[in-house]
Amino acid sequence: MDIVVIETPQLGDRSYLIHDGAVALVIDPQRDIDRVESTAREAGVTITHVAETHVHNDYVSGGLELARKHGATYLVNAADPVKFDRTPVSDGETVSIGSFTVKAVATPGHTHTHLSFIVEDGEKQAVFSGGSLLFGSVGRTDLVAETDTVGLTRDQYASVRRLVEEADHSAGLYPTHGFGSFCSSGPATGADSSTIGEQLTANHALTDPDEEHFVRELINNLTAYPSYYAHMGPANAKGPGPADLSVPESLDAAELTRRLDDGEWVVDLRNRVAFSSSHLQGSISFEYGDGSSFTTFLGWVMPWDQQLTLIGSREDVEDAIRDLSRIGIDSPDAAVGTDPRTVAPDAAVASYPQVGWDGLLAGRADGETVLDVRRTDEFADTHVDGAVNIPLHELLNRMDEVPAGKLWVHCGSGYRASAASSLLQRAGKDVVHINAMFDAAAAAGVPMTRTAVEA
Repeated sequence: MDIVVIETPQLGDRSYLIHDGAVALVIDPQRDIDRVESTAREAGVTITHVAETHVHNDYVSGGLELARKHGATYLVNAADPVKFDRTPVSDGETVSIGSFTVKAVATPGHTHTHLSFIVEDGEKQAVFSGGSLLFGSVGRTDLVAETDTVGLTRDQYASVRRLVEEADHSAGLYPTHGFGSFCSSGPATGADSSTIGEQLTANHALTDPDEEHFVRELINNLTAYPSYYAHMGPANAKGPGPADLSVPESLDAAELTRRLDDGEWVVDLRNRVAFSSSHLQGSISFEYGDGSSFTTFLGWVMPWDQQLTLIGSREDVEDAIRDLSRIGIDSPDAAVGTDPRTVAPDAAVASYPQVGWDGLLAGRADGETVLDVRRTDEFADTHVDGAVNIPLHELLNRMDEVPAGKLWVHCGSGYRASAASSLLQRAGKDVVHINAMFDAAAAAGVPMTRTAVEA
């Protein structure tokens, strides 16, 4: 039995292809299924089964399309209220696939109907835990409904204990979430691999003997999660269609200018330094780079179901279209090009200053606002003295709360602050983008307020 990991670092998730050299099972595939198909071709195997650990909240699944395209059996919990044909599977049920078997284990907590799968071939055992048992933590329990959170947290505590009892301690652990995904909770370790035995001594959900303490601590440490999550579950229950990954014909300059003039959402994918120095007035900065922050923050900030226009290199536009398809943002338009004056020669061009922490210390006048666009939990831990906190994902709806005058905008790395600065400038604000790591602020001499209790 061979296990191939298919990573999606842009969302902090993993999918898996398990095969015996002839036939394969795919667990929790992302919507861009061509990556899975390429992996299967390279292994020389036929995809005969696809399985979902749960109805996902953080991405649109490719499971239905993959199963349809390959004539594969689609294993989905019998209790999931989905609107498509699938092969229902329930707790304790075992399915044979080639030379290995797959056992479904009910592990509610991340969702009410969550399943984990124990796969074995007589010599080797592996546990595919989805959003249940993660490396050092468990999947978050507040994505279904606020009224269900306490009950699901109790379920999670019990589920992971049952799972480790069902599995061998030597079994490898293969979670879907926990690699940067907002679907994880608690003190995830950042490990790249683990076993059930290791988790028995390293995972707080298994080492905490007090269920009440576990429930209280997990819930108290839950942070904000992307607003687009609200759309993922319904899309997955309905049955997602195939992703269109084609790059559209580039918009002409006149149409792009019209969209800017009409206040439509035009997203610039270039490096945030290049954006600050020169960009089309009214455009928004969401630097693509390696895509690690792009999908989550754009999907979190932009109004849902509104047309997006992407500006950037063809490579970045192509990659961004793929990434956005994973969260159900389909068919964005594009203006391919990296020079604002070339893609829309008649449109107005704007800029704003970009500084480091030394620039803040040297240039900020009395009364000017430091605007911190990190999450509220980050701000509560440590922040610049006197700073105002409006998280990036709340900024559009709280623009009337932004103080008047010059704004010195920062976040944890400069990425969110770039998006925030562009949104603020679009709204007519006077901004300075602090493009610096927050962890370097104190060493630079910026006065700080620290509220966290250090060990």
